[in-house]
Amino acid sequence: MSDLRKINIDGVEYEMPGDYTLMQACEEAGAEIPRFCYHERLSVAGNCRMCLVEWVGAPKPQASCALQVKDMRPNRDGSPANIRTNSETVKKAREGVMEFLLINHPLDCPICDQGGECDLQDQAMGYGRDHTRFEENKRAVDDKFMGPLVKTVMTRCIQCTRCVRFITEVAGVEEIGLASRGEDAEITTYLEQSLTSEMSGNVIDLCPVGALTSKPYAFNARPWELDSVESVDVMDAVGSNIRVDSRSGRVLRILPVVNDDINEEWISDKTRFVWDGLGRQRLDRPYVRENGKLKAVGWDEALALAAQKLSIDAEEIGVIAGDMCDAESMKALKDLMDSLGVHNIDCRQDGSIAGGDDRRSYLFNTTIAGIEDADAILLIGTNPRTEAPLINTRIRKTWIEGDLEIGVIGEAADLTYDYTHIGEKPADIAALAKSTSGFAKVLKKAKKPMIVIGSAVLARKDGAKILKSCSDLAKKYNVVRSDWNGWNILHAAASRVGGLDLGFVPGESGKATNEILDAAESGAIKTVFLLGADEFDTSKLKNAFVIYQGHHGDAGAHIADIILPGAAYTEKDGLYANMEGRVQIGVSAVAPKGEAKADWSIIRALSGHMNKTLPYDNIGELREKLFQDHPTFASIDNVSGDPDAEPFDLSGLGASGKPLAAALKNPISDFYMTNPIARASQVMAECSELGGNAMKEAAE
Repeated sequence: MSDLRKINIDGVEYEMPGDYTLMQACEEAGAEIPRFCYHERLSVAGNCRMCLVEWVGAPKPQASCALQVKDMRPNRDGSPANIRTNSETVKKAREGVMEFLLINHPLDCPICDQGGECDLQDQAMGYGRDHTRFEENKRAVDDKFMGPLVKTVMTRCIQCTRCVRFITEVAGVEEIGLASRGEDAEITTYLEQSLTSEMSGNVIDLCPVGALTSKPYAFNARPWELDSVESVDVMDAVGSNIRVDSRSGRVLRILPVVNDDINEEWISDKTRFVWDGLGRQRLDRPYVRENGKLKAVGWDEALALAAQKLSIDAEEIGVIAGDMCDAESMKALKDLMDSLGVHNIDCRQDGSIAGGDDRRSYLFNTTIAGIEDADAILLIGTNPRTEAPLINTRIRKTWIEGDLEIGVIGEAADLTYDYTHIGEKPADIAALAKSTSGFAKVLKKAKKPMIVIGSAVLARKDGAKILKSCSDLAKKYNVVRSDWNGWNILHAAASRVGGLDLGFVPGESGKATNEILDAAESGAIKTVFLLGADEFDTSKLKNAFVIYQGHHGDAGAHIADIILPGAAYTEKDGLYANMEGRVQIGVSAVAPKGEAKADWSIIRALSGHMNKTLPYDNIGELREKLFQDHPTFASIDNVSGDPDAEPFDLSGLGASGKPLAAALKNPISDFYMTNPIARASQVMAECSELGGNAMKEAAE
């Protein structure tokens, strides 16, 4: 921060940092400054002029967003510059600006989705006149096609350019721009193409008027009709903070909640628009398969049959937890299986080898906010743009603002920033460790280097050997020190870190996911319990009896012999640990569908049918047991480890040997179709189809 400067604001003298904008200084002093174009996380445009203030002695009002405190020269007598935010001159100037903004703005408020949340409405009331002197015809602008997510009514646009700056600076795809000048100026997409960014929905929040609104949400509800709760997203392992808006038991909208440590104030399009999938293809009652067909039954009958099928030799039972499970449900299921002596349990349905006694071996240790401190990043077998878009935007932000250099070993892709493509094969990791040129030089001189390993790397057959190569590389370039931990695993599953923290992994002599599937195919495992697990080859389970507990009729339900309907993430309270190990609380926004119940309570009821009743009757008691057995879950919203702990030791990671020659592939081929909720969403299906066509056109 620069040196402090004296400035007089509304008759009171203050000391403010010189690099503060005048707007920031005035707001620090308690004044309210209206604005349309200015946004804290975007570059300064200075084109709406709503933030005008009076600089006493200056010939005209000043745009406070585009002027810094250090630019304010003192008065001739040496006294600090005088700024007035509420004088008659300022009032008249703001009224004039508002009058100009409303000259062409249509009288759409009764049919505009922005109504009730519109900055233009609010500021017209606060700073506008009660009449206009403009009598000519209003101009009209053609609406633009921006894809299935963003609805446009461009006649309402006031050319604040927030959407242009966001798409260019944050999302990193230059797909929106300002065409023409003066009265003919229009915001448009180039060539009338759909937006391709996985972050495009954020322009809806940024638009201060009703020019850009949510197409799927259009005409569904007014904001004052909605019930809102703050919760946590489970579409990826970032743990974005969200607000879930619902009406009459139906989720209608998902919006971001500001959290500078995680998602700032952005969310991905999948997080924002997946909500229509929460109401489709739902499992709303228990089912049992009879003569090849599923038949609806009561809870007692379904649980009694499940208990019977689990009352066999523990070695003949396998359990797999899915990617969106809350910690409470996994804890309850693990406790039940422990009481039965079952060791064939796994929370890694992709076959990953992630895990270990030291949780730092599988965490994103640098933390999401810590990316901004890094000066070199090596991405290994990951595409953060599809696996964790908020991680990608944070990397891009650091790349734009600093001297960050980025290297990639794996499949080349458009990551929205420049990088050095080192190679595609696991052998390139070992080669980089031996090299003295190219990106090896970057890692050597870096003061805070990061290595980011994709979850797909650990799911390969040679994952342990690649992990060993990565740890050798990290040791050579001093990636882990007492004052810096640059060792990071980028998980794609919201439940993965929580499951690993719980020890939801094979016990002694127990089988992991791939071994469970093979044993089920051969007949060695007779009963398989799937807790929301769908992302694997379910054909291997055709010889086993499958109990599926979940909320959507997806892959797992299709091969199930018993279906126990659970609650989706918006329908239950639950704890989730994100990739950096931060435990956050998800909150129920609506009730479960039909006869569905919270997952932990189903498992608790099942334990009663098996005469192995679990020692908790409500979620409070369950959490108490969870915190007692696994203290990391008691530290809500905290990622700081033990300050007295020894630096993380990389030595024991992985296994020696030569990795396979096969290239490292990005695990997500379709960003919009990664889980049962997304696959049930019509909006995601439309995005997937458009995204595929856009990729084909780019390839051609």
